[in-house]
Amino acid sequence: MNSRERILAALNHQEPDRIPFDLGSTQVTGIHVVAYQRLRDCLGLPPVEPQMCDTIQQLALPDDDVIERLGVDVRGLFPLNSHNWNIVSHDIGDYWEYVDEWGITHDRPKPDGLYYSMVRSPLADASVTQDNIRNYRWPNTGDPARIAGLRAQALAYRAQGKAVMIKGVLAGVFEMAQRVRGMDVLLMDMASNDTLAGAFFDKMVELKLAFWEMALPQLADAVDVISEADDYGTQVSQLISPRMFRKLIKPRLAVLFKRIKELAPNAKLFFHSCGNVRPLLPDFIEIGVDILNPVHVRATGMNPIELKRDFGKDMVFWGGGVDTQGVLPTGTPQEVEDDVRRNIDALAPGGGFVFNTIHNIQADVPPENIVAMWEAVNETSSSANLANRH
Repeated sequence: MNSRERILAALNHQEPDRIPFDLGSTQVTGIHVVAYQRLRDCLGLPPVEPQMCDTIQQLALPDDDVIERLGVDVRGLFPLNSHNWNIVSHDIGDYWEYVDEWGITHDRPKPDGLYYSMVRSPLADASVTQDNIRNYRWPNTGDPARIAGLRAQALAYRAQGKAVMIKGVLAGVFEMAQRVRGMDVLLMDMASNDTLAGAFFDKMVELKLAFWEMALPQLADAVDVISEADDYGTQVSQLISPRMFRKLIKPRLAVLFKRIKELAPNAKLFFHSCGNVRPLLPDFIEIGVDILNPVHVRATGMNPIELKRDFGKDMVFWGGGVDTQGVLPTGTPQEVEDDVRRNIDALAPGGGFVFNTIHNIQADVPPENIVAMWEAVNETSSSANLANRH
């Protein structure tokens, strides 16, 4: 199998020749630039000036030599957005500061801050009304310049035998509303003024549709996976109740996902939501999610054996291959290998699994542990090995 065939087999719940491997196809399956540079050195690859696919998170876009060395099976398309485009930072003393196209202010500490953090939301004032939302200067998410060159890039990846993933240009309906409104204020809106909260959510759906209705007619036949995201889980429970999700968020996601699938009927829908989202998985499946990312195995309720048993026929698991919070940054190489094998045993048999970490590889991860992870995947991921282990 080539890489694309391998990914498509897994996405169709068939067991491929080996477990598909992802590194860097999205802004939630990537690697911090510090860890990336150390990894290159560990692999004996020459130093490079990394291209950033997400400047806010400081994620490096893996170079072709890393893709080849590690056998990465999927490549990502990154439309122009506030995390990779027109990022002009200003020196404000202890920080670099950047105001993005949404009016959100981000600060990065000096001298060696690892990423930018949001510090001010533009519509956080308690007096904001629906008129303010309508009249705000929203970005033009449907601008064709955002996808300039991406079709040619996608076809080049296809010619290399790679599967192709594309992400959108704004965060999730719930998360993007938090960014512009402020998380605390939006949560109060949802509890006490759900009409106003709904106006924010409707605007996010409108802006998402503007992008996808511009992009997918040009790209649908060249991509295999479409990435959307919204974070609902915490380490233990959920940020909002399932009841509130079903009332305020789910119907809007259903509209968005239905339209995406109309525009790209042959692509699979990848949906990222961190933490414990187990109570919401039946809802995700109902509204058209094909792929869950990540499998946050360290969170309450996210036992990979139980998830595979209960949802593995309906949902592909992308990620969850190794614990990025504890084992990968602080464990020994042997502990990393053991964790990888446990998670592969739980998630890989029968297909429906793409290996990636639980969210991005952060700056503190030793390169030796990344190599140990990769070696464990390769040692345990063939169909024969999986069959022998079960």
